[in-house]
Amino acid sequence: MSQQARIDVVSGVFGRIPRDLQFPKGSNGKQLATSEIFGSNVFSLKEMGDRLPKPVFKTFCNQLKGGQTLDKVTADAIAHAAKVWALERNATHFTHWFQPLNDTTAEKHDSFLSLKTTFANGLPEVTALETFSGSELLQSEPDASSFPSGGMRTTFEARGYTVWDTKSPMFLQEGPHGTMILYIPSVFISYNGEALDEKSVLLRSSSIISKVALEILHLIEPVKEDVPRTKEIFTTLGTEQEYFLIDRGLYALRPDLKTCGRTLVGSLPARHQQLEDHYFGKIPTRVLAAMSEVELELAKLGVPIKTRHNEVAPCQFEAAPIFEEAMLAVDHNLLTMDIMHRVAHKYKLKCLFHEKPFKGVNGSGKHCNWSMSTDRGDNLLSPSSSPETNYRFLIFLVAVLKGVLDHGDLLRAGVASASNDHRLGAQEAPPGIISVFLGSELNEVLNAIEEGRPVNKTLAGTETTHMRIEGTTLDLKVATLPKLSRDMTDRNRTSPFAFTGNKFEFRAVGSKQSPSFPVTILNSAVASALMEIKDDLKKQMGDKAVASDEDILTVIRKYISLTKNVRFEGDNYTEEWVQEAAKRGLPNIVKSPEAFKRILSSKNSDMLTRLGVFTRAELDSRYHIIAEKYTKEIIIEAQTLWGLLIQHVLPAAFSYRRELSESASFLKQIGSEAAPELKWLSQLAPIATALQESAEELDALLAEQQPIEETEAAADHACNKISPAIEKARSLTDQLEKLVADKYWPLPKYHELFSTL
Repeated sequence: MSQQARIDVVSGVFGRIPRDLQFPKGSNGKQLATSEIFGSNVFSLKEMGDRLPKPVFKTFCNQLKGGQTLDKVTADAIAHAAKVWALERNATHFTHWFQPLNDTTAEKHDSFLSLKTTFANGLPEVTALETFSGSELLQSEPDASSFPSGGMRTTFEARGYTVWDTKSPMFLQEGPHGTMILYIPSVFISYNGEALDEKSVLLRSSSIISKVALEILHLIEPVKEDVPRTKEIFTTLGTEQEYFLIDRGLYALRPDLKTCGRTLVGSLPARHQQLEDHYFGKIPTRVLAAMSEVELELAKLGVPIKTRHNEVAPCQFEAAPIFEEAMLAVDHNLLTMDIMHRVAHKYKLKCLFHEKPFKGVNGSGKHCNWSMSTDRGDNLLSPSSSPETNYRFLIFLVAVLKGVLDHGDLLRAGVASASNDHRLGAQEAPPGIISVFLGSELNEVLNAIEEGRPVNKTLAGTETTHMRIEGTTLDLKVATLPKLSRDMTDRNRTSPFAFTGNKFEFRAVGSKQSPSFPVTILNSAVASALMEIKDDLKKQMGDKAVASDEDILTVIRKYISLTKNVRFEGDNYTEEWVQEAAKRGLPNIVKSPEAFKRILSSKNSDMLTRLGVFTRAELDSRYHIIAEKYTKEIIIEAQTLWGLLIQHVLPAAFSYRRELSESASFLKQIGSEAAPELKWLSQLAPIATALQESAEELDALLAEQQPIEETEAAADHACNKISPAIEKARSLTDQLEKLVADKYWPLPKYHELFSTL
């Protein structure tokens, strides 16, 4: 690797031929609207209804509603219809697509090809044909010992099963050379039935929160003859996905990016994000072209991407979908990441999902916008125009507050990782203290209810010389501008869990992690709180079949008082909040190993096992998996950095030092002044020496690393010993980068990575 390679890549960027993509057109030759493309590669309920016999389709719909199990006849009929549909679109293979416990997806492709042997005149005759049976649709068998299991499976216990998740529709993705592959969204379980994936526990948590939320609704809402009664509650989710795009040629010259997903060395250029001009700025042409193709492919898959824009940091972008049922939204988020990754390659770009690929500029999150909805489409967290009398809204609101208060440390564990540690609390993302922001109006509503007084409708401090807030509109005092509708709450970007009008935004989730585990934890915490509220409500009701307004209000008032400590309206980044949170008893969990331990605390583990979301064995395995992954990632970073220092950085420094020394020596021989060279050498030498010692220290710490099987000790050593050594070596390397002549520096620099889109 040399500086010439950097130059060649940077200069080559500007001579690349743009990718030509033809969007689908209708019979009239005009480009199809997104709505006409949407879901075209999905074996949707509508598609199934058109292709299946009516009795079979009815049976399947009843199964989706929990009314009956899927029998062999129905499974065979669905499999046949899916096969015909897929073959019509050039499919050659099918795969059970699942989410193992490593924040990725997995798939094993099986061909539709089958052989049939018949006998004619006593001789065998083999015929090739495409088949797909109900049993092949319902389950498959990957090797369970080769995926993370946290001790639930061993090498000699290899059997595991993928099982079709019937609520998530099958879909087609492009294979090689114009072929297609049929994807079957699935759960992944062990031979003994333990969950070995992210989806199984999410489905369980969604089921339990639906059950208890429904019970509360039936307690507080009287039956009305003309209104169908709610039969199911869904958790809804919208995942805002942040990511970086950099030129793939430069990426290939960075061993740290290729191996670890982040730069382990690199000093900030003179200009990065400090002018605040990248956020919502003009999207670079190559990036916009890639975004358009991503959106086209996702539209075919029924993924409803709504928004695209530049984010705060250079080369950082965001895509946001329309909200969907949480289970489907998670599938769609993982598909989005996969499509972004694959399409980026076509544009000679690399998509980075690491939470902090570049030190000194903002990192990336995956803001999970979460709510609850009825099967009639009513959002249970919609406050309406009079939230103080919307008791249904209030009772679910205080349930969320209680869940976060009781299990905030578990929510923190749900977003903990080696990569997210670089982002959380870094003045760009929420800190390790989990609190809830509601906004001034809702805070006033809750305070008024608790104190038994009318709500103060006038908010203080709203009048300026430019505008006046009156109710829910802004009068901009410009005749040509219309009055602006104002949301009930402001945004608080420093809050890890903020109410944003009719949903909560869980901002602490990391950009590269699957949303499954954080949402599972959130569902479970709220379900536990709802159970507690239900019991209190029943006690308050006595023998009544339906709770009175006074019964409901009494319970709401109790939980408003109980949850005051978790509500915070200010700046979560300040030291004052850290001190105030400690007084309130809110845990401040700075590093991941401490967060991981909270998974197994009796308060949290008892809740999760009592609800049936996890078994104790599954919970133990989850702890070991994420703690071991944390340790492995830090070890990989340390080994990668050591290689960079020994093979690239220090040789560059030594070569430059030799040139300076030779120059100084020559100047002295001819009687000329060598002071500038000698001064530069005097600055360079001690840093190079310190860096060499730092590399040796890193190597020694790696040798001292505890065995991975010693989960807690290994994670603590990686966190408290190796991570600081990595940062120390990085600091010295970044100083060298500023001193060593550019022609000697082998690695693409930040200014090149940031300026080649």
